[in-house]
Amino acid sequence: MLIKDTDFIDLPVFVKGKVRNVYDLGDSLLMVVTDRISAFDVVFDELIPNKGKVLSSISAFWFDFTKDILPNHVISTNPEEYPMGLSKYKEELQGRSMLVKKVKMLPAECIVRGYLEGSALKEYNANGTVGGIKMPEGLLQGDKLPSPLFTPSTKEDTGHDINITYDQLVDLIGIEDAQALRDSSLALYTKVSEYALTKGLILADTKFEFGKIDGQLVVADEMFTPDSSRFWDLSDYQPGRAQKSFDKQYLREFLETLDWDKTYPAPKLPDDVIAKTSEKYCECYSKLTGKEIE
Repeated sequence: MLIKDTDFIDLPVFVKGKVRNVYDLGDSLLMVVTDRISAFDVVFDELIPNKGKVLSSISAFWFDFTKDILPNHVISTNPEEYPMGLSKYKEELQGRSMLVKKVKMLPAECIVRGYLEGSALKEYNANGTVGGIKMPEGLLQGDKLPSPLFTPSTKEDTGHDINITYDQLVDLIGIEDAQALRDSSLALYTKVSEYALTKGLILADTKFEFGKIDGQLVVADEMFTPDSSRFWDLSDYQPGRAQKSFDKQYLREFLETLDWDKTYPAPKLPDDVIAKTSEKYCECYSKLTGKEIE
């Protein structure tokens, strides 16, 4: 079943994102992940089979896997346990939804980079730094960094997030919360990157969102998904070039071949690109969890 929208849910919309629709249940929220896909901040008309289930199910897996490091906002992922008559949508919500506690979110994206790629590569090539931190000379695309780096960014409602330094994060939210975000982000990355290696995958980088429930720091939104992380094939890893990835990079690389200015409207996606993108998401999930998407 492909889900483009969730208009069948007759509840107040809390927020509607590029991929997720979130509903207000009073003291909790219902997060539903559709099969929409975005790239370069543009949402495409075409849907990616199983994408919503992969994103929601893999987040649920990681929230449970990392709960010894930091609490999270999950209440249940079983639609039969959802309140307000939502269980009648069990078929539509199964595997792609999550009942969560309301969280007072902190205004920062918390990025951890273990390898040189993306905007970190661009910054390094221009300045020899990553997140404003001086790096050794001679690093290649995809090289492992001397140690994982915490490189925060702003959290913008529209447009691109803006990379900031740790000191700028301190100015934004205070030193106590900044230290907690940095330490938690690095601890989460370390545990999951070590686990991913045992499954034949490299976790190149990832991003988190944090907030507070009754003053206690929690990790929220999504975790270690192919949308929020770069996962590479360990057996094919070779610095100095783009890596074989299990994320949106395949789609981005296809789009880079087009004469498209990366603004709305999005170009039409060919059937083979849709199928291959779906395959990438599902393979990432199965490699990491040992399960198959139903």
